[in-house]
Amino acid sequence: MKSVFSNGKYAIVGAGLMGRLLAVALAKRGAQVELFEKGSSDAANSAARIAAAMLAPLAESAITEDSVVRMGIHSLPRWKQLIDELAKPVFFQHDGTLILWHRQDTSDAERFASHLERNCDRNQALSKPIHLDSESLAEIEPSLGECFKQGLYLPNEGQLDNRQLLEALLVELTLMKVPCHWNQAADPEQLCAQQNGFDWVIDCRGLGAKDAWKEVGNASKNLRGVRGEVIRLYAPEVKLRRPTRLIHPRYPIYIAPKEDDVYVVGATEIESEDLSPMSVRSAMELLSAVYTVHSGFAEARILEMATQNRPTLKDNLPEIQIEQKPNEAGLMMINGLYRHGFMISPAILDCALEVLSVGFSSTAKKLGLQVTDTAQQELIACA
Repeated sequence: MKSVFSNGKYAIVGAGLMGRLLAVALAKRGAQVELFEKGSSDAANSAARIAAAMLAPLAESAITEDSVVRMGIHSLPRWKQLIDELAKPVFFQHDGTLILWHRQDTSDAERFASHLERNCDRNQALSKPIHLDSESLAEIEPSLGECFKQGLYLPNEGQLDNRQLLEALLVELTLMKVPCHWNQAADPEQLCAQQNGFDWVIDCRGLGAKDAWKEVGNASKNLRGVRGEVIRLYAPEVKLRRPTRLIHPRYPIYIAPKEDDVYVVGATEIESEDLSPMSVRSAMELLSAVYTVHSGFAEARILEMATQNRPTLKDNLPEIQIEQKPNEAGLMMINGLYRHGFMISPAILDCALEVLSVGFSSTAKKLGLQVTDTAQQELIACA
């Protein structure tokens, strides 16, 4: 496998979360990097812009695979390091997650807590949930102590501001004078074949890479979009300190407090690539649910109702694919981050950098991230 790094030249196609993280990381390591993006620099069409950016491996362990949980655990301290290296500040919080429920949902909450505790027994890197009564709940979230009599506190979880991060990464690229080709679609395979001096082309296009992933020849790896819907609220009367999840009869609803009294509310996950505006049903369920958490949301102002599709593989797991042809640049394809993009992207970044540097990734093997040579149809996670 071709292995280059600080003296290498890289083309990155797609300037969403992974594309920007990789471009900044490679440039900081002395590589020559060019970034190609069919949209504008504001990432308006990126799935990363429509997200709550919660970093919650224990909470997500209830509904996802152990490999994703391990990637999330790896990524939490890495986020702090990555953000500290940026010139522009990014809101980052590491104060845990709060789980709440109403009395009629107590049985569901008990099952959820038991599930988390079993996961902690299997993975010692997870911190066990802490059961709260009304007094301890009021200490953690003073504004909720009178409304809820019990809850769960999940320590060692966090969140960040996704839009601040995308902007800060853009500033970093500008400061490092990385050539960014905005509003310019590029075909990764054509870039590989052209005699332009690139050592590697990295495809980070998300759903824009659907045709490329189909060509691998494995139907189980086909990309699809999974629709997500979020509401951004301005609620100065609500003073939640940390991400809060409400156990709900249909799905867990999350409320992620950002800076300046802004809250990101979401939950919906729909097997559809429809990008039409949010449905009345989704909006009513989300807004009525947050009102039951805190009455101050009644006077909140709706800043935005947004929808986007998350790039997802059939197994709902991320993957890195490698393809190398004689006399062409190497092609790396990163995709399938699904609903866990912010939670796991530093882990995927570290694995990709290892592959580019030495030709394999021991970190990928440890975390359970699949790295495949598509030409040989073999795993290259480790030597």
